[in-house]
Amino acid sequence: MDSSKKTKIGIVNYGSGNIFSISNIYKKGNIDFFISSEPKELAQASHLILPGVGAFDETMKTLNDSGLKVFLDEMVLGEKKPILGICVGMQLLAENSEEGNLQGFGWIKGKVRKFDESVFKQKPYLPHLGWNTVNIQQEHVIFNQVDPEEGFYFLHSYYFDCQDPQDILSTTDYGISFASAVHHENVYGMQFHPEKSHQNGINIFYNFSQV
Repeated sequence: MDSSKKTKIGIVNYGSGNIFSISNIYKKGNIDFFISSEPKELAQASHLILPGVGAFDETMKTLNDSGLKVFLDEMVLGEKKPILGICVGMQLLAENSEEGNLQGFGWIKGKVRKFDESVFKQKPYLPHLGWNTVNIQQEHVIFNQVDPEEGFYFLHSYYFDCQDPQDILSTTDYGISFASAVHHENVYGMQFHPEKSHQNGINIFYNFSQV
């Protein structure tokens, strides 16, 4: 990103995700941000955050129907603005999902798959819920001051199966080793919830504002 441009985080409000928890983190860090569902306003952001809670198809349909899908494609692919997808927001970065029939953004090649419950040794199998560590695969500014052993808070039943291992920033073990953070060019995704992950999560949000 051009360091001469002022950082201004645009949190995409489409009715899904912990947007106010995210905004409180930026407020405390004195980092300029705003929340909006309007493309004209979001176009003024230097960075975009796509939160998400819920099902893949329902979330993707909302983005399609609102016109935000077309707008975000233009911002991310055309203007190369950094974007961070969180939880379902990360899964939407993929091409498609076993959870539904709609196409995702396809900004990072891969498919979202459901965990195979047969590999788990004890119940409850799903969702993957609670704190877990991360195994950092690539050194990156997004993980500055992050303690991988302390880890992050997770809540999901599906995972991102990346086509290219070079797009995986971190993995986490839950029955299998899955991609818990991804990155391709200006696109970032976190399967965990940094907004619920204490200082590690705060550092992720601060670090994202610097990419």
